[in-house]
Amino acid sequence: MTEQSTASTEGARSHARAQAAAAIMAQPALPEHVESAKITWAQRIPSGGYTNTVFGRGTRIRLSDPDGAACAHLLLLRAEAPWERLNVADTVKVPWQAYLSNGHPLLSDQGRVLATVVGDTSGHHDTLCGPSTEARELLRLAGVKQGLEPRDIAPTVSFFRGIRVESNGGLTPTGSSGPGAAVELLVHLPVVLLLVNASHPLDRRTTTDLDIVAWSAPGDLATLANTDPEYQRAVENTEAAWTAAQTMEATV
Repeated sequence: MTEQSTASTEGARSHARAQAAAAIMAQPALPEHVESAKITWAQRIPSGGYTNTVFGRGTRIRLSDPDGAACAHLLLLRAEAPWERLNVADTVKVPWQAYLSNGHPLLSDQGRVLATVVGDTSGHHDTLCGPSTEARELLRLAGVKQGLEPRDIAPTVSFFRGIRVESNGGLTPTGSSGPGAAVELLVHLPVVLLLVNASHPLDRRTTTDLDIVAWSAPGDLATLANTDPEYQRAVENTEAAWTAAQTMEATV
């Protein structure tokens, strides 16, 4: 178990070095259409691995599943106010849709858009089950490195391992869509990103590598095509919060 492996100084050191070694040895392929100077983050996350970082407004994040069996458990928290975080219930309820796809907002518990799904070639995702026990332990490790506590680790969304809701309310895993699938997110407010590559609660198969690449694309915020009134209201809330934050910074 992850908790046992980091219970001692020696175990924690070995765990940290293994994470660093994996990140150095295997780097993801970079998108050909993105200028290398714009790329701000690139990492390959092995099975049982995680990453944690802060992304600014207008960052475009590409998650990809090169070998077809990754499972990306994702949690977003607002960077300057981490008590505001991804709310999976609202992410499902407000857009009237439990299945993530292109144009779907990832909403905070304050009705603001932390990120929008702006590309999806997988279609196999989950907003209902939350993280597995393994994934939750890894999320806590990732969160500690951002000053977060276990209570800050809220339910996550999972990319690349799908579920389907049956007519009787049961949940059926649908697996992945195969090698090479990708999902892209566009960040609306500065966020802390916690990302874990671990098995799904209903799909216990061992995961394969997960790639994450991020680059600066602030202009994309003006080109979002989702015209649903619920989405537009959430964007208005988001822009108001961003404008207020910028005004306060300017007056300090």
